[in-house]
Amino acid sequence: MKPIKLLSGFLTVGFWTLASRVLGFAREILLTAYVGPGPVMDAFVAAFRLPNMFRRFFAEGAFNAAFVPMFAKKLEVGEDAQGFAQAAFNLLLMAVLVLVGLGMVFMPGLVWATANGFAGDARFDMTVGFGYIVFPYILFMSLAALFSGVLNATGRFAAAAAAPVLLNIFACTAMVAGAVVGGEVITWLIWTIPVAGVAQLALVWRATEKAGIRLRPGRPRLTPEMRNLVRVAVPAALAMGVTQINLVVGQLVASDIENAVSWLFVADRLYQLPLGVVGIAVGIVLLPDLSRRLRAGDETGARDALSRAGEFSLMLTIPSTVAFLVMPVPLISVLYERGATGPEDVAAIAMAVAVYGVGLPSFVLHKLLQPLYFAREDTRSPFHYALVAMVVNAGLAFGLKPFVGWIAPAIAATAAGWVMVAMLMFGARGMGEVARFDARFHHRIWRIIAASAVMGAVLFAVTTQFAWAFNLPSWRYLALLGLIVLGAVSYFGAGQVLGAFKLGEFKRALRRGNRS
Repeated sequence: MKPIKLLSGFLTVGFWTLASRVLGFAREILLTAYVGPGPVMDAFVAAFRLPNMFRRFFAEGAFNAAFVPMFAKKLEVGEDAQGFAQAAFNLLLMAVLVLVGLGMVFMPGLVWATANGFAGDARFDMTVGFGYIVFPYILFMSLAALFSGVLNATGRFAAAAAAPVLLNIFACTAMVAGAVVGGEVITWLIWTIPVAGVAQLALVWRATEKAGIRLRPGRPRLTPEMRNLVRVAVPAALAMGVTQINLVVGQLVASDIENAVSWLFVADRLYQLPLGVVGIAVGIVLLPDLSRRLRAGDETGARDALSRAGEFSLMLTIPSTVAFLVMPVPLISVLYERGATGPEDVAAIAMAVAVYGVGLPSFVLHKLLQPLYFAREDTRSPFHYALVAMVVNAGLAFGLKPFVGWIAPAIAATAAGWVMVAMLMFGARGMGEVARFDARFHHRIWRIIAASAVMGAVLFAVTTQFAWAFNLPSWRYLALLGLIVLGAVSYFGAGQVLGAFKLGEFKRALRRGNRS
């Protein structure tokens, strides 16, 4: 078995995901400046969430959770991996074409089901109109996800990780162009989304052909192998899409409160930065590696892969959580307070960021623990756990709303995230030692927490002492940059001294990644 270089894979996917998330910040900064929290932004968020929600089910969730382990195992034993990928491609293409057709026909019903608080005001018709334009995006992204799964299973991570960058490049360019020529910025943005989907699909399709796997549209056949794929994929759809479902529930709860959908959206996008860079990178790289190791009977290697992935995940996630709790207001103010976004919006978004931050480690641990099940083609257990988590989320979101208002969805999502992690860990006990973190992980995790606490204390002291600097237009950007640098130096310095990690490990991983 040609091994997948885990840490260099994490860093490759993490780098491109970081680039995408940074450009995503630029996209949200432009959106909040040109449009701002309000009816138009609420409508955009609700419309764009529709293809993203179904994409998680049909592509990144269901198909990848089922497809990648099966495809990786066929590669491992030298079976007809390309034939399997071609059959899966044909089946996915047909399914998503049917979904797009139904979505276009029943768009008003979809909007009512996901944002019924919009009914009776201008946001409803606006969301329906936006939905007709952006919904076909799911077709391009679902197919792109399958090509990305092929690339990831063969250990080629760069093209698949780079593809999402295109959406943000296109979106930022469109909004700036709209503002320059004097058109409606939101119109430029909406029409750009499906165009960006075509570009993303073209990139990964071409990369797959360069990897020696040529896929073309054909007539779908429901062979026994494809029936097995569907059987595994259906429960995976809900297991992997639980976060999206929770976001939709939150949108339902908040849709009758002015600006609340926009506030939650911006906060969600901010905590998605570490989640994307760390959690998604780990999930993408770990799943094919675990699948191939388990197929080869290498349980020791599989346990080592899980433990190293856990170290890498929490090494970056825990300090992010601390930062979101200690300095949300300066962070949000510098990033978003301009144009149509004012101090009231900043205070609300900062509150949501802090709440989501508490749940951030749980959202990352989802990505780490679910591959233990998916690598064994067990999607039913995560499916059952996801059902429980969704009930918890919905119960808290609707139940807390009369008491805490619009912030209830963020509290509910965080609580549901930790419930999901607890169930995933409890359910993995029967898998044996391969599903348990090793001694090195346990040795380092408490040191990571201690280093994060040191960083938090430094950030809190500096933020309190120099709060005035974040309110001065000429200083605020430098002040935030200085705070980020100070936080990074204090965290990595304390971590190195306490033995939480060894920075030399990353240098060696980068050298191995460059040689490969």
